[in-house]
Amino acid sequence: MKSRRYYFLIIGLVLGLVIFGAIMVYSASYYSAEYHYGNKYFFLIKQIFGIVIGTVLLIGLSFYDYHRLKKIKWIFVIVSLILLVLVFIPGVGTESYGAKRWLSLFGFSIQPSEIAKFALVIFCAAYLSENHEKIKSFKTLLPILFVAGLFCLLVILEPSMSVTMCLAFITLFMLIAGGISKKHTILFSIPAAATVPLLIVLEPYRLKRLFAFINPWASPQGEGFQLIQSLYSLGSGGWFGVGLFNSRQKYLFLPFAESDFIFSIIGEEIGLIGCLLLILVFIFLIILLMKIALNSADRFGALLSSGIAFIIAIQTILNIAVVTGSIPPTGLPLPFISSGGTSVMMFMAGIGVCLNVARQSKNVKTFA
Repeated sequence: MKSRRYYFLIIGLVLGLVIFGAIMVYSASYYSAEYHYGNKYFFLIKQIFGIVIGTVLLIGLSFYDYHRLKKIKWIFVIVSLILLVLVFIPGVGTESYGAKRWLSLFGFSIQPSEIAKFALVIFCAAYLSENHEKIKSFKTLLPILFVAGLFCLLVILEPSMSVTMCLAFITLFMLIAGGISKKHTILFSIPAAATVPLLIVLEPYRLKRLFAFINPWASPQGEGFQLIQSLYSLGSGGWFGVGLFNSRQKYLFLPFAESDFIFSIIGEEIGLIGCLLLILVFIFLIILLMKIALNSADRFGALLSSGIAFIIAIQTILNIAVVTGSIPPTGLPLPFISSGGTSVMMFMAGIGVCLNVARQSKNVKTFA
């Protein structure tokens, strides 16, 4: 495949995803937006704004030498930590449904945890590439564990268990890609796995969600309501869906239809076939990003591209698993698709970084 065709294939896939996402955000939200805000385009306008800024970031970062990111890795960490702390300050952080996950700055809403995920990838990629010769030493791994631990602590206090799990998975996969020993992999995996049930037990609402996952019909008007409505939505779609814009669950039956549960509306409107095609697009994009990593000119570029691919893969798997009732309900957006300006901007920025890695690849016939 010629380099230019390959380069534009990735851009085409991403733009296709965000445009499709914008259409689905409008379809899933126009009724609730009209009902709650008096403007059926409320969520669509915010999404388009995020896509426009994201497109600028994608193009700009595709020409920005990714090696410069290594030099400012601690700036990314510090800025992310400051933003994560600011959500707890009254008047700056905004609360929704009992969670403090957003900042209101100059009339815009920002979700710092979305920024933190990519900051963590940049830091891990930079640190691991600089210390790859000492990666088998536990002492060498302490800075990464410290930074990831701080991020996870601040996010779980918001609270957001889903993003905390995402950060933990990202850290683990980055460490494995960086070449840590099997002993350390097991050493980190067991405590992380043991922490999940502990976090569930410590918070009553998480325990209720777990019980609702096991048997949603035990509380059809309570904790099990969202999962039941999601399954209704997916089941109504059948093989080919009820038609674009024809979802019934979006009429205030399914909470967060435009964000965390947008895949349910997609399943209802374009059916199982449409969902499978969307999943194939994600798989193809992730494979292309991993190819960029494998052909990178250096270790930093390889870890950077693979880390961004990890974020997309992890969030896609977790989001679809939640809406299909495969794991307990938790809030995590579907990459490029779900409503959320910060999310779509950061994912498009990440793709821009990967494209720059591809431009500087050692395999000039494929990626130059």
